Parts: sequence; structure tokens; C-alpha cells
Amino acid sequence: MRRTRILTAVMALAAGLLAGTPPALAARESAEVTLAADTYTWHNARIDGGGFVPGIVFNRTEKNLAYARTDIGGAYRWSESTKTWTPLLDSVGWDEWGHTGVVSLASDSVDPDKVYAAVGTYTNSWDPTNGAVLRSADRGASWQKTDLPFKLGGNMPGRGMGERLAVDPNKDSVLYLGAPSGKGLWRSTDSGVTWSQVTNFPDVGNYVQDPTDTTGYTSDNQGIVWVTFDESTGTAGSATKTVYVGVADKDNAVYRSTDAGATWTRLAGQPTGYLAHKGVLDAKNGYLYLAYSDKGGPYDGGKGQLWRYATATGTWTNISPVAEADTYYGFSGLTVDRQHPGTVMATAYSSWWPDTQIFRSTDSGATWTKAWDYTSYPNRSDRYTIDVSSSPWLTFGANPSPPEQSPKLGWMTEALEIDPFDSDRMMYGTGATLYGTEDLTKWDSGGQFTVRPMVQGLEETSVDDLAAPPSGGAQLFSALGDIGGFRHTDLTKVPSMMYTSPTFTTTTSLDFAESNPNTVVRVGDLDSGPHIAFSTDDGADWFAGTDPSGVSGGGTVAAAADGSRFVWSPAGTGVQYTTGFGSSWSASSGIPAGAVVESDRVDPKTFYGFKSGKFYVSTDGGATFTASAAAGLPSGDSVRFKALPGTKGEVWLAGGAADGAYGLWHSTDGGATFAKLANVGQADTIGFGKAAPGASYQTLYTSAKIGGVRGIFRSTDAGSTWTRINDDAHQWGWTGAAITGDPRVYGRVYVSTNGRGVIYGDTSDTGGGGGGGGGTDPTPSGACSVSYTVTNQWTGGFQADVRLTNTGSAAWSSWSLGWSFPNGQTVGQLWNADWTQSGAAVTARNVSWNGTVAPGSSVSFGFTGTWTGTNTEPTAFTLGGQSCTIA
Repeated sequence: MRRTRILTAVMALAAGLLAGTPPALAARESAEVTLAADTYTWHNARIDGGGFVPGIVFNRTEKNLAYARTDIGGAYRWSESTKTWTPLLDSVGWDEWGHTGVVSLASDSVDPDKVYAAVGTYTNSWDPTNGAVLRSADRGASWQKTDLPFKLGGNMPGRGMGERLAVDPNKDSVLYLGAPSGKGLWRSTDSGVTWSQVTNFPDVGNYVQDPTDTTGYTSDNQGIVWVTFDESTGTAGSATKTVYVGVADKDNAVYRSTDAGATWTRLAGQPTGYLAHKGVLDAKNGYLYLAYSDKGGPYDGGKGQLWRYATATGTWTNISPVAEADTYYGFSGLTVDRQHPGTVMATAYSSWWPDTQIFRSTDSGATWTKAWDYTSYPNRSDRYTIDVSSSPWLTFGANPSPPEQSPKLGWMTEALEIDPFDSDRMMYGTGATLYGTEDLTKWDSGGQFTVRPMVQGLEETSVDDLAAPPSGGAQLFSALGDIGGFRHTDLTKVPSMMYTSPTFTTTTSLDFAESNPNTVVRVGDLDSGPHIAFSTDDGADWFAGTDPSGVSGGGTVAAAADGSRFVWSPAGTGVQYTTGFGSSWSASSGIPAGAVVESDRVDPKTFYGFKSGKFYVSTDGGATFTASAAAGLPSGDSVRFKALPGTKGEVWLAGGAADGAYGLWHSTDGGATFAKLANVGQADTIGFGKAAPGASYQTLYTSAKIGGVRGIFRSTDAGSTWTRINDDAHQWGWTGAAITGDPRVYGRVYVSTNGRGVIYGDTSDTGGGGGGGGGTDPTPSGACSVSYTVTNQWTGGFQADVRLTNTGSAAWSSWSLGWSFPNGQTVGQLWNADWTQSGAAVTARNVSWNGTVAPGSSVSFGFTGTWTGTNTEPTAFTLGGQSCTIA
């Protein structure tokens, strides 16, 4: 886990992440396409966690309101009733994929309905857009955005410090944001709508992890890293006078204003030589606690200290739980028990071995106890027990020798928070999950508190490849960054373990033999050891193959249709082939190193490759490849292609770039020639699933731009017509790595994301149909039905989904649905339809891409709204003035 949040993103970029350019730069489509609408339900194939959680934020005035931020996978809100997390940024689209990286969160203590997110993934060229501040008045159900004139780094070094974004607890129209890259301190006085630089703030920071890094990743100035208000120095409605700001500057780490930001001074007498990762204020006792490290994190840190600053006297006290000479880590996670402010906790975030450490004091840092101690080395005594039965893979299949244990208490533990309303509940983030306890005070009474994953619903993996076999116990194989990947036999349950024997850091590619799907192969990255593994029992058990000379990484791999041989294009050397299971390899000829390889799904001796605009074919099991004469294919390497199961020589190819060839191509002659689909403007993935009822051709799925709209599309008629099956509320940023349908379930599709895990969707359209075509106006009474569902509700606000079904015999070319709210509810934001409201009456109309609705098909839209008193559902709906039945 040490490297992978960086490497996953870099590999995704190399695979074509930058292909999603703004619409103004996109190539025009050569033919129009009519898009139909379908209703899909979307879920995660459960993994639970899988990535770094650098921030946890509890609201200070409303119980059980909490948020978590991730470095590449968006933000989440805690649901106390289900003990799960709700994703809040799935609406982030392709062109702004960087906004899935969340560098900071702030929950408004004056108005708990308001929440803010500072978003942007990289401050260097990897992220094509600037950062932004998102603001929500409905707890993240919907957002408004203010673009910033600089980039933010949710996946940059220093991302565990914070929070960089803060709301004034007395005057909540005032917010501060600490910027990286020398951009300084910024302030908003209108609840995040507009922002301006605090030009008199004296220090923009100067710490960089590695000044020699030419990529700009580790050489960026980490900037302003946290903002903390002293709420005792203000009154309701007036700006808080005293504000503390942490800066990535080892000589000048903390500044203070005592006049609501009019002037700023360096805090006198402060420690030097360290970075202040966190600054947490106990206003009741008048203490500012600071966690220091010699590095910015989240991976590095060799020395650290904890300090306490008395705000009334200016006295500094070193309260480090161990002597500096005895640290081999920095401190970062830091929290105060708001019910008992003398109780303070901190983490040794960069203690990788044998485990992280958590420290606790009940006397304001005068004395400390540890989560674990040595008895007689290497034996440990733990104050906790850890139960990972809900996420058993967190053991990583390890059986280490003492003092190391499995599962670990964690690593990269930069987020640590005690619930401000419950001294027994604590949550903390790690590099792989979010842990918590609900009996924390047993720490003080001599008992053992229980640590468990508190991560259900929070899915944060980056997906490189997906495969859904036609038979067997495995429903889905996934290739993931950081934790290798999983074999799902039940999408609703967390698998017991990731792939092992060997366990790759990142799995880059996998395949199964089409006519013998018990044979599975995967390749990936590993610091030392083999980079390829095989299974002959449907992925249940694995054994390592042998690497050919020069292999440095996974690359791509293809299994012959019958599993008799394999072709591998690893990193570090050229394309290789083998018969059997990789005990020896031979170099393939006629194909360049780094080519993407796939197999024909019928002929076990036919393999395909692609590199730099050329398509390659082998008919002798991968020994020799010949370049096809096919022209007009994308010249770059942002290409993914697959051969169609059941038909020899039929290949679909997706990819390209906006400044050249970009789209979807189809070959029926084994790649000798390709025809470009005129109705697909851009396409980045292609996959196949079970044919629709009555259809003869397998269902196609793609992440593409069709009809001017970016989305996930389905075709049941070999690409003649397309249906967009996601909507604006379900976009998941970048989805260009992999896609596949399910060969056993019509309409089911598996979508890769770069941080939101494996998404799968199921259709309500049981009748198939390719979408598109003409239609008539909405039909009379009895020809429609409506399902209205409140999916989320909170004080003063709610979210609802509406599904409109054509129950008549003729297609619609447009629709207009009306209803009246019985309790004066008001729509705030509505997606997937245009809308108007006059008093209680609401009208929702189709948008350009979902007006056509075939008989038996449905269209859906959603909205957020406000309510007072009661929130009774509407009891009547009309389509074009005619009544619909209520489903």
C-alpha cells in the first residue's frame, strides 16, 4: 500500500486518462444517433475499503453526522441507521475526473445541512483541470461548484495533513482554504460562492518532498495545510477573532490572527525543524495541540513530536509520548474528546513496522498510554482486539512472526477522530480501510476495546481490468490497484481474500479461457517475485508461473480459448508466449514490446495485439505476429479491444484521442480490416454481455461519447443504436480502463472506476431493444405508470427517484410528467430531466437524450428538495395531461 495510490493513478493516465478532453476539443461525430432511456440500478461489487482514507470530519453540533474523504475516490457521509457510508461525488463526470480527489472537507456547525469539499487530484500536469470548492446545502446530495484559479492535490504528498478547508463556527458565511503550490491562504465571505486570496498572509509554505522530481509530483510546495478556529473568541453571527493556520514550513509552521484575519503573526516560541500535520484546539481548556513530523506524509516520516500551546499564556510544552530519539515515525492523527477535553489521542502515522501506534492521554498530554506495548521483545500486549470478520481480506493472508501481527492496527493513520458526542466511538483511517471502535473508554479501565472495520459503503479501489466468465462459481474477476483484486462469487458480499500465491501489489490484466473458464491467468506488479499466476479451478486457488528474463511489471496477458497456451506482454521486455502454465517462455516475433494482447475466443491458436496504431495477428499460438494492413486506427496507445465470444475473428476496438482518430471500430475478418462506427464519437472501452431477449447478437457495452453525451452505453443490435444506461448522478469520474457485460444475466454491466471500485448495474428493461427510432406523442390515460421513491431524508431536506414507464403499445418521442406536492415541498435540483415548479405543481420534461421511450421501457430522473412538517409523497401523476397509475 505504500506506493500504489500514486502508481495506480499514473498507470491510469498512461492508459489514456487524459483522453477525456473538454467538449470544445472533441471530434465531431459523423452521424447523429437517437438515444433511448433505460432505468438502471447501480451498486458496488462489495470490497469495503481498499484505499487510503486521509480525513474524517464529525459535525460539532449534530450527533451522528460525519463525513470521510478519500484521495481518489470521492467523499462519503455516514448513515447511522445502517452503519454505512453513502457516496457523495458519483456525479463527477469524465471531463472533471480530477474532482474525485478530495483534499479537504468541512461540515458547517451552524447549519449542519451545509457541507463543503475542496476537490482536485493533482497539482501537476496529470490533472487537466483546476481545483474547485463544492458546496452543498443538503449534506452532499447535490452540489454547486466554484472553480479555483489553481490546482488542488487530493492524491499529492501531504494529503493527510489538514483540514485545509474550514468554516467559521460563529459566522458560517466565512470559510478559509489553504492552497498548495505557493498559492497561499484563501477566504470566502459568502458561504463558498466566491473566493479571494488573503494577500496579507505572510507565508505560502516552502516544503517539498523531493526538489529534483521533474514530474512536479513530489517537487510541489505543500503549501497551507490546516486552518483551526478558536470558537471561544467569537459570538454567533460575528466572525471568530482567533484563527490558527498551519504552513508547510519547518521554521514557521504556525501562524495566528486575533482580529478575524485582518493581520497575521508567526506564533512566537514555536518548535522548529518539523511540519505541523494537524492543529486541534481545545477551547474549553485553552490548549492548541499540534502533531509534528519531519516529513509531509502519508508514507514518509522518521521523527516526530507532540506539542501543546496554551492560548492564554503563550506557553509551549513538549508533550511527546516518547523521546524524539526513540521515534522512527512522525505524528499526524490527532483528536480531542469533546465530552472530556483533557483526553487527547494521536497516531504514529508512518510506523509501518511492526505496526502503527496510537497514543492516549487523559490529562492533556502530561502522561500517555499506548495501544500496544512490548512485554518481552518480540511479544506484545495489546489494549485492543481486532475483528475483521466483515472484511476478512484485511489479514492479507499473512502469518507474520512477532512482533508483527495480522491483521495490523494500520498504517498511514493520518485521520483519527473521537465522536464529539460519544467518548466511546472513535474512527481512524488507514491505507486500506476505515477502522473504528464503539467501546473506546475500555482503554482507560484496563479492558480491551474492540476495533472493527467501519467502512461498508465506502469503496475506494482503482480498477485496471474486469472479466466475467460464462460459467462456474466466479461471477466476476477484478484486477485492482493496491490490493491486487478479487474473485467475486456473490457481488453483495465481501470476498474472504484477495488473490494470493502470489499476492500482487497491483494486478494489471487478467483473462480466462473462453471454452474452459476454469483456467484463469493474471499478471501484476510485485517488488520481488513472479509477475504471473495461474488457476485451474475457476480462480479459487492460484500458483505462480515463471517470469521470462527482464520482466519488471505485469503488462497485459491473454489466455487461449481452450487454456492450452498464453501470450504475455509484460513490462520490461517483449511479448512472450508459452504452452502450458508458464514454466518456460519464448519471445514472440513480429510484434513490438508493450503491445496490448488479447485472444480469439474461439480459435486457441489465434491471438491479437495492438501498438501505436497497428493491429497484429498471430495464428500459431503467439509465436509469430503479422501486422494487419488495417488503416485509420488510433495512432496512440490509448486503445482497448476484445474479440467476440462465439465467433472466430470478430474484434471490437475502442480508443484514441481527441486530436486524432477516436471512436469504436469493428472487424469481422480477424483484424484484416476495421470499420469505424459513424454513430460513436469517442469510445474508450468495449465489452460484451448476454444478448437481449429475442436478439441474436451479444449485448455491447462501452464507456463512450455518443450523441454528444458522455456516459455508459449499451447496444443490443451490434452497435446500430445505443442506449445511455447511466445518468448524470452516476458518472464516477473516469471509467476508461475496462468494462464487461455479464454473459449470464442480460443487461448487467460491470464498470471500472479510478477510485470508486467496481460498479455494476442491472436493468429494469427485461424486453431488450436497441433504443432509438421514432415514436409518437405521449399516449392517453392508462398508458403510463410512475414509481416515486424517497431514497434519503434528513431534517428539512430529502432526495427522491422517479421512474416513468410506458405501459402502452406505442413509443414516445417525448414526455412531460406533472404532479403536485401535498405539503408544499420544493424541488432544489433535478437531474436527467428539465423541470419547472409553480407553487405545489411540478412539471418534469425529457432532455435531449431520453425522450424516446419504447413500449414496456422506463425512464428515470431524480431530485433533491426541501420540506417542513411532513413529507407526504404525491398521490397523482399526469403524462401530457392524462393520468398515470402509481406503481
